[in-house]
Amino acid sequence: MNENEGAAPVNPIATVRAVLPSLTPAARTIARLILDDPAMVARSTITEISAVSGISEATIVRTARALGFAGYSQLRFALAAAVARDEPERLVPGDLAPDDPLTDVIAKVTRAESQALADTAAQLDPAELGAVVGAVTAARRVDVYGVGASGLVAADMAQKLMRIGLPGHYFTDPHLALTSAALLREGDVAVGVSCTGETPDVLGPARVARKAGATVVAITNNPRSPLAGLADHVLVSAGRETAFRPGALASRISQLLIVDCVFVGVAQRTFDTSDAALRATRDALSDYIGDAHRRARSA
Repeated sequence: MNENEGAAPVNPIATVRAVLPSLTPAARTIARLILDDPAMVARSTITEISAVSGISEATIVRTARALGFAGYSQLRFALAAAVARDEPERLVPGDLAPDDPLTDVIAKVTRAESQALADTAAQLDPAELGAVVGAVTAARRVDVYGVGASGLVAADMAQKLMRIGLPGHYFTDPHLALTSAALLREGDVAVGVSCTGETPDVLGPARVARKAGATVVAITNNPRSPLAGLADHVLVSAGRETAFRPGALASRISQLLIVDCVFVGVAQRTFDTSDAALRATRDALSDYIGDAHRRARSA
């Protein structure tokens, strides 16, 4: 069991954003109020929120519990704390707009990426991370599946594992992913990377890998997604995509943070072999670049 199970979420706003797609329509109405104006919800009684939303008080309580809180009062306190914590940093509030000057674009994008990293670090479960590190360290083979922006994250994870001598492979083509997944076996690891956790081209190979006996790991923003439901271990990222930032850096950078944490954990557990592999690969690249420079100067 997760050691943090039963505890209130560290960042309630990030939690609401992550589980929003899996909520009922009524709960989603409350969740959108929270995302649109968390300070207003923190100030409001349950009766006031019921009047504003048209949702019954009983449903609001159930929504708070679905979000990991004991009740609406605990949700209000958590939101108030989150708003107070974030307010001094909220120099340029709001999402990107078509007429934003570039100074605001820089500020808003920077804040979104910084917040994504902070939210991911706050909700990344050390016990789950440790279990994933152990599985990857012991694996005969590691497959990583992702498409689009998540495919870039899959490639990054595979190349990091390769640099320390571990058999990591990434697949962005669903047919190749399914082919590889079918050949996995017990003790192997399959990692699915999907912001929504609903990407069919990631779900397909993850299902096949699970059927083959491999340990399945999900890296996703939504801990209640179909991908999370398939996985033995779930590492939850944060960061949201918007109209002006599809495949947003905030989503990718939070996934990359998780990949880096897995990589460092594996390198620590295999320090001698990882260190030797890193030195060997660094020397090979250095020799290649040196030879290229010498050829260029002599041409």
